[in-house]
Amino acid sequence: MAAEDFIKSIQPKLTEWRRHFHKNPELGFMEYRTTCTIGKELEQLGFKVYAGKDALDSKSRYGVPSLSDLENQEQQAKDSGIDTEWAEKMHGGHTGLVAVWDTQKPGTHAAFRFDIDALPIEEAEDEHHFPFQHNFTSNEKGVMHACGHDGHTTIGLGLAHYIASHHNELNGKFTLLFQPAEEGGRGAKAMTDKGWLDGVDTFYSGHIGIHSLPVGTVAASTKGFLASSKLNVQFKGQSSHAGMKPEDGRNALLAAATAAVQLYTIPRHSDGVSRINVGKLIAGNGRNIISDRGYLELETRGETQAINRFMQKEAKRMIEAAASMHDTKAEIEFVGETEEMVCDEDLVPFITEVVQPSSFIKEVQPVAFVSGSEDASFMMNAVQTQGGQATYMLFGTQLPDNHHSPAFDFEEDVLTVAVDTYIHIVKGGNSIA
Repeated sequence: MAAEDFIKSIQPKLTEWRRHFHKNPELGFMEYRTTCTIGKELEQLGFKVYAGKDALDSKSRYGVPSLSDLENQEQQAKDSGIDTEWAEKMHGGHTGLVAVWDTQKPGTHAAFRFDIDALPIEEAEDEHHFPFQHNFTSNEKGVMHACGHDGHTTIGLGLAHYIASHHNELNGKFTLLFQPAEEGGRGAKAMTDKGWLDGVDTFYSGHIGIHSLPVGTVAASTKGFLASSKLNVQFKGQSSHAGMKPEDGRNALLAAATAAVQLYTIPRHSDGVSRINVGKLIAGNGRNIISDRGYLELETRGETQAINRFMQKEAKRMIEAAASMHDTKAEIEFVGETEEMVCDEDLVPFITEVVQPSSFIKEVQPVAFVSGSEDASFMMNAVQTQGGQATYMLFGTQLPDNHHSPAFDFEEDVLTVAVDTYIHIVKGGNSIA
């Protein structure tokens, strides 16, 4: 079956999968139902599937949720009917999976990464919001696919179906990484440290949207992703009566608030882009109580690892100074990171050439300029360090609202374009051994 005929035949399934995943979002390292759904589909196709501790290095996971949160989510997954065998594999937040198809014929080893996690966002229920119009908004209160990972998961399944149904026509080996906990830079390192990128010749990943572009537009590479670090901070003080004994209190609320404000005064670096953001502040007990606790979640970013290390060092210094100012203590927890990444320019003409026969792809841009951060950087850098090539693409769609917004959505036709892009890469892959 030609690629175009295959795409047309699978389009209804792409829509069905996307809406299923969108309706059933799960946060990082708690994607139990999502992982099970993907895994059972891939096993039926004939892939060799690795899950649980076979898929990732347990100790390399960042920002693993609390034991109580994991247990609650695992129980919900069991109540929803996931297989006992799958539940046991994923116990303790070991979600995500790796699927391998080896044709046993000489050729390149290509790896593709698809992130599967959602965000802690309450989805909009508005007549202008496409998922609300079509009755597939999130079933999980306060959790939403607000970045397109439901689409990325769907794209991975579409590619898997093509590989399985056309394996007799293909050469080499294909590894599909369905990665947990991309948000916050928490999951990719665990898969990388497990060795799944060893021996990979070419690595591909990508993202729906980022910029509003017409469906049919593909950016073959990106520039601008920043190295980043994610920190949680607990300020610990001493509570006291605010009226009768204020002198006995040590105000952790003020320490946290001071840090939150002063972090933004870190000088920007002259060697390149740098960023700081405090995304969450929780503090206080009551209006007449001097608070004994405060909590911050923040991130630093830099154009290079060196710039990000500067931002991280300065952030820690200011946090500790704010704690000292209010006679409190600060406990800093490192919960995620990404590296800088550079796409291989040699893959751009290859991608541009192999997708030419596609009737779904209208334009290939050589590069898209982006910001933000991506933990696919660990996988890309691992492949490139051993002499392989890697790129990170964008798939165009109009965006009715920003990424990480309650009203985020994308045009579902972009799924077809992305799957077709990967299919043509797979078909043409042996030419870049």
